[in-house]
Amino acid sequence: MREIDDIRTELVSLGERLADVSLDVLGQALDTPEDHERAALAALEKRVAKARRAVDKAIHDLSDT
Repeated sequence: MREIDDIRTELVSLGERLADVSLDVLGQALDTPEDHERAALAALEKRVAKARRAVDKAIHDLSDT
């Protein structure tokens, strides 16, 4: 079904964007001297990673195989 394929393609793109955001947040955490800011960024990265895993699961669930 074409609509499902389109959604899957959008999810793949979203997963890639989330991966990029995750790397950016980790980079910011490494460059941040303040412990509380570093902890907040680490927590944000965990949420982004969790969202990416959910997107990856959705992609898998919509796959033909």
